[in-house]
Amino acid sequence: MSEKSFLPISKEDMEKRGIETLDFVYVCGDAYVDHPSFGHAIISRVLESEGFSVGIIAQPDWSDTKDFMRLGKPRLGFLVSAGNIDSMVNHYSVNKKRRKEDLYSPGGKSGKRPDRATIVYCNRIREAYPGAQIIIGGIEASLRRFAHYDYWDNKVRRSLLFDSKADVLAYGMGEKVITELARAMNMGIPAKDTDIDGCCYVRKDTSFLKDFIEIPSFESVRDNKKEYAVATKLEYENQDSISAKVLVQKHSDRYLVVNPPMAPLCEAELDRVYELDYMYDYHPIYKPLGGIPAIEEVKFSITHNRGCFGECNFCALTFHQGRQVRSRSVESVVKEAERMTQMKDFKGYIHDIGGPTANFTIPSCKKQIEKGTCKGLKCLFPKPCKNMIADHSKYLQMLRKVRSLPKVKKVFIRSGIRYDYLLKDKSDTFLKELCAHHVSGQLRVAPEHISDRVLSLMGKPEAKVYDAFTEKFYKESGRLKKEQYVVPYLMSSHPGSTLEDALNLAIYTKKHKINPKQVQDFYPTPFTVSTCMYYTGINPLDMKKVYVPKGEEKQMQRALLQYNDPLNHEIVIKALKKLKREDLIGFGSDCLVRPRLLKEEKKTVRGKTSDVKTNKKTNRKENKNELSDFRRKKSVTKGKRQPERKGGTVKKRRS
Repeated sequence: MSEKSFLPISKEDMEKRGIETLDFVYVCGDAYVDHPSFGHAIISRVLESEGFSVGIIAQPDWSDTKDFMRLGKPRLGFLVSAGNIDSMVNHYSVNKKRRKEDLYSPGGKSGKRPDRATIVYCNRIREAYPGAQIIIGGIEASLRRFAHYDYWDNKVRRSLLFDSKADVLAYGMGEKVITELARAMNMGIPAKDTDIDGCCYVRKDTSFLKDFIEIPSFESVRDNKKEYAVATKLEYENQDSISAKVLVQKHSDRYLVVNPPMAPLCEAELDRVYELDYMYDYHPIYKPLGGIPAIEEVKFSITHNRGCFGECNFCALTFHQGRQVRSRSVESVVKEAERMTQMKDFKGYIHDIGGPTANFTIPSCKKQIEKGTCKGLKCLFPKPCKNMIADHSKYLQMLRKVRSLPKVKKVFIRSGIRYDYLLKDKSDTFLKELCAHHVSGQLRVAPEHISDRVLSLMGKPEAKVYDAFTEKFYKESGRLKKEQYVVPYLMSSHPGSTLEDALNLAIYTKKHKINPKQVQDFYPTPFTVSTCMYYTGINPLDMKKVYVPKGEEKQMQRALLQYNDPLNHEIVIKALKKLKREDLIGFGSDCLVRPRLLKEEKKTVRGKTSDVKTNKKTNRKENKNELSDFRRKKSVTKGKRQPERKGGTVKKRRS
């Protein structure tokens, strides 16, 4: 078809395109959104550009095989992904409570995909078409490629390749991987017999391998936590496309073979991927159902880079996109922005030009390009490497050219920036232009904590680096006479964080008049260094023991960071008493909570209900004032902010 259109989702669509049998059918846990922020859109469009026909089965009914057969059996095989997010993370909060929303489903309603979606979808495909070839990919498969700790089952599970019974697991960013697999399959080579970088497969023996590392077996890591930590370290050290070895992990009488990562796309290859014929919208079948909420933030956002050498221990990017940063050309980014300005619902605002880390555009050093990333060393931790090149010139070119386009009113940066990298840039040009043009009132950054010991276990810079950045940010904003604020992301109960660390962080937020809305209780997602710490109590990078907060203490740490929420009143008092810090319970300016509970029978705060016994009527006025104080503090998000005095000067921050 010459006119741009959505890919087939029905037999009728296939007929319109003159397709009798599709080459591939992509089964996905997300609704069908044809936008380059969605993995299924990129992979299917890349295959289409290579001459293969692809159909989409989005969020099929998994109760039987009917939905999986709607496009017929593909000529080459099925591609299966749980979606942009691991299906268990998508479904459950850190407290293992079922989420009420799914932003990747019509109308934001949950229940449109099963738990462990990759496994369920593969099982149904096997029922429908026993001989079909199946390739699994996406974030769920990528981060479960080895034997891994599963937080929701609280046990170590096998590689997803075994549980799904797929032929091949493709991990990482899959454009090159899927292209090579498709070409091999088109030549008649079975997917399971291919030997392509970025792929995992199963063999009965390893005699055909010449240079590989055998890591502790599934049975070993399941039964011995120290062996789990050893395996994690070996996996972590072999995530570079240049220096990594083939990894082998025995599962019973068979071997999981994990080839080295596929080389990252170069600038020209990235440009090509992002310039394919995307529709930049969700499929029209979802319009009567309320649309797909996930597209709202990204529809007018531009991804300019991939990879991250920030390498936080709680982040999975190292294991999925890798440490080598690659970015698109300035011309390609401008071209995408120009396309956006032609859309009928464009209102003049580019929401983001970013990526995993917005201000990374080049590899951290020249050595990486030829020899790969350094084993046992990090580019920014504990201090920035002397060989690191801190350069924002290419990113500045993108921002300047896009914001100068005729229909563009404002270009924001909403994906995270690394402030430690920014501070290493010898020029202040990026900071000045960031403050002048690209902050939407609030700049989100992620210091995560203020305890240097906890930050060390996170792989984050010392607290003083964050303070140095905020000082420069507020100074520059003041010079510009702009009222704009740094909004910090904070994390509670990360491995290594004690209750006292959480209290110190709470005191810090009070002192600096920060009312944290962005608090993440540490979530042990598959295949990160921090998850290994959580499960084993061992830091796999140095094999030292780590304190791990769990159970009620985990709840206490989270509550302390949001001490001004009435719903947290009782647990905050309990934590303070446990720490013997009753001096912080009272009415003084340094106190975190008042000594009395709210006395109304029921109070609804942010949609939650708290049951509290009723006392004397004389208390009601005081209780009403107390709740009003809390609501007034919340109202800062609507423009009201309190000045903070620090170092003899007055600076404004979120209260």
